Amino acid sequence: MFSTYRYVVYGLCCGLLLLLTGCASIPAGQEDPKDPLQSYNRSMYKFNEGLDSYVIKPVAQGYKTVTPGFFRDGISNFFSNIGDITVFLNDLLQGKITQGGQDAGRFVVNTTVGLLGFIDVAKHIGLEKHNEDFGQTLAVWGWDESPYLVLPILGPSTIRDGLGLAAAYPFSFYANSHANNTHLTEIGALEVVNTRAGLLAATNVLQTAALDPYTFMRDAYLQRRKNLIYDGHPPHNKEDDE
Repeated sequence: MFSTYRYVVYGLCCGLLLLLTGCASIPAGQEDPKDPLQSYNRSMYKFNEGLDSYVIKPVAQGYKTVTPGFFRDGISNFFSNIGDITVFLNDLLQGKITQGGQDAGRFVVNTTVGLLGFIDVAKHIGLEKHNEDFGQTLAVWGWDESPYLVLPILGPSTIRDGLGLAAAYPFSFYANSHANNTHLTEIGALEVVNTRAGLLAATNVLQTAALDPYTFMRDAYLQRRKNLIYDGHPPHNKEDDE
């Protein structure tokens, strides 16, 4: 059920991206050129906030209450280890051969010695975690600027990053079509709830510190993506000073 639901969400996002790509270049009188779709984005942000407030967040709070910290850390490590496969592939696509070797080593060490990734053994032997995805790869290939876009359920993104996510969908569909749907439901639900539980404190800070949570979330996401694309050394410009 969860895997089917995820495919529906991905399908809706792909259709939305195709629709909005054609109108993203239209200023439409918006003040911020990074966010020409702000009217839509704010509406989708409110929808996602409502879903989170009434469904996902309460479940995550209950999960955090009844599960010990070491268990939640192990689950986070497990999904992070699976994600290292995608990181490795994007290392190669970006020409980061040395880093790709390190990330491949991380996956092997954590999958074996780290008990399928539940223990992050690799970081203790100097194999640090990297973060690469196809959205970053598209940026490295030349698509360095892209309008901000809030996706249904999935949240903050850009048109570029959304297409990068959609590009990974066929591989996910192929792998999941050969797996047990019952197990996928349990694993997928656990991933969502465990991730949300880890963000409870950050959500509280956002709600209390930001005058406009939407703007705060947008700017934080775009700045983080810029840092990831440039590996922590983004070019300086006047817009950053403002």
